[in-house]
Amino acid sequence: MISCNSEKTYDVGQISTPKGEILIWLHKETPKHKASFMQLANDGYWDDQTFNRVIPNFVAQGGCPDTPEGFNDPEFLLEPEFDEKLRHVYGAVGAGRDDNPKMLSARCQFYIVQNKNGLSRLDGKYTIFGKVIKGMDVVNTITNIERDATNKPLADISLDINMIKMKATELKKIYPEGL
Repeated sequence: MISCNSEKTYDVGQISTPKGEILIWLHKETPKHKASFMQLANDGYWDDQTFNRVIPNFVAQGGCPDTPEGFNDPEFLLEPEFDEKLRHVYGAVGAGRDDNPKMLSARCQFYIVQNKNGLSRLDGKYTIFGKVIKGMDVVNTITNIERDATNKPLADISLDINMIKMKATELKKIYPEGL
């Protein structure tokens, strides 16, 4: 008898840090940002990057640092993908950007909203492309570490970002609304 286990699997972003693991659901409503995150994760882009800006009751930001190079390279810029349903709520994952008038995202940079009341003032200005489905305790720890006057952690918090496959039954346990 041949067993055929064809349970559906889903791609989930996995951020491993010295402080613990964070799992991210990527929204289908933002296909370019989702594909970009997946590509950069699969390419190992962030594996030598850190959480470079952490602000309690605001965000944990990782990827390329806030430098002109990170925001001027066309290879790393994406048109915004705003969706009325995707808001800056606690645990939302968004794409960083500078003050460019077209609101182009710097796909090499992401942030996680750590404010429990959300950051509605950012809605429609920055693309939300994911949501933390496990590990907000890790994000809370990261945003509360010691940092300098520019909000850079005094001790590096390294990133190891990968795409993992989760079975529908596993995913339903931690993020039932995602299915």
